[in-house]
Amino acid sequence: MATTTATLIPLEAVDPAMIEEVLDRAFGPDRHARTAYRIREGMAWLPGLSLAALDENDMLVATIQCWPIGLQTKQGQVPLVMVGPVAVVPERQGEGFGVGLMSAMIAEDARLAAQGGRALPQVLIGDAEYYGRWGFSAALTGGWRCPGPYEQHRLLARGHGLAAMPAEGMLGPWEG
Repeated sequence: MATTTATLIPLEAVDPAMIEEVLDRAFGPDRHARTAYRIREGMAWLPGLSLAALDENDMLVATIQCWPIGLQTKQGQVPLVMVGPVAVVPERQGEGFGVGLMSAMIAEDARLAAQGGRALPQVLIGDAEYYGRWGFSAALTGGWRCPGPYEQHRLLARGHGLAAMPAEGMLGPWEG
C-alpha cells in the first residue's frame, strides 16, 4: 500500500455536492439502496467525527461520515454512532486515505471523550479484516438486526461499553 500525504479537514468545510460526487464515484449511483442508508435514514452526519481528505493538490479524494443511530430494544433505544461510508475516489484507493480518515476519526472520538464527552460504541457494516485494526468485531453483534439485507458477519462494532450493550435489537435512526 502506498502512503500519501493528506490534509484532513472537517467535512462541513466541503461543498455538499462535492461530497455526493465522491460518494457516487466510490460506491455507484445505486448506493442509496444499501442497508446502511436505511439505518441512518433522516439523520444528519455528526460534524465532529465526519472528515474529508484533500490530496497534495488540495483535491477532495476521500470522506468519512459518522451518524447518530440507535439500537431499538424491548427496553428502549440505546445510542450508537454509525461509521461510514468511508469513501475514496477509485483512482486513489489503496493510497492510505481511508486508513488516515478512520484513524483520525477514532482519535477525535477519543479526544472528545477525554474532554468529558460521551463515548458511544461505534457500529459499521464492513470487512472485519480491514476494520479489525481499529477494534471493530462481530463478536457482540450476533443478535443485532438491520432493516434490509446484510451479512451478519459484516455487522461490526467497537468501543467503550460495548460489552454492556443489549444482545438483541434493531438498528435504526436515532429517535432522541
